Amino acid sequence: MKTISTDKAPAAVGPYSQAKVVGGLLFASGQIPLNPTTGTVVEGGIVEQTEQVCKNIEAVLTEAGTDFSKVVKTTCFLADIGDFKAFNEVYAKYFTSKSARSCVAVKDLPLGVIVEVEIIAEV
Repeated sequence: MKTISTDKAPAAVGPYSQAKVVGGLLFASGQIPLNPTTGTVVEGGIVEQTEQVCKNIEAVLTEAGTDFSKVVKTTCFLADIGDFKAFNEVYAKYFTSKSARSCVAVKDLPLGVIVEVEIIAEV
């Protein structure tokens, strides 16, 4: 098992790692819209926050030696299911291989963000 850590994605906000690689698969913790340089939540709505989440995911994928085309499964969490359409428009620009996905609305997310995405990818 290998731990993945990059300063190009936000540091973990709790007792966990950004990702682990085991058996040829990358299991990434959920990414929220934190700017990795400042550690603050990006300003804006669902479009801006989803863009940052995808950039953070890209950094973790790159550090692990893989990319969006190798993503097998995502789990997406939205604070408001009304953001589903706008979220999908940004998401579709990054996840072009159309991996398997779950997307659910949740009551609250860490630090008051409105979107979080976790992934499993082939390495």
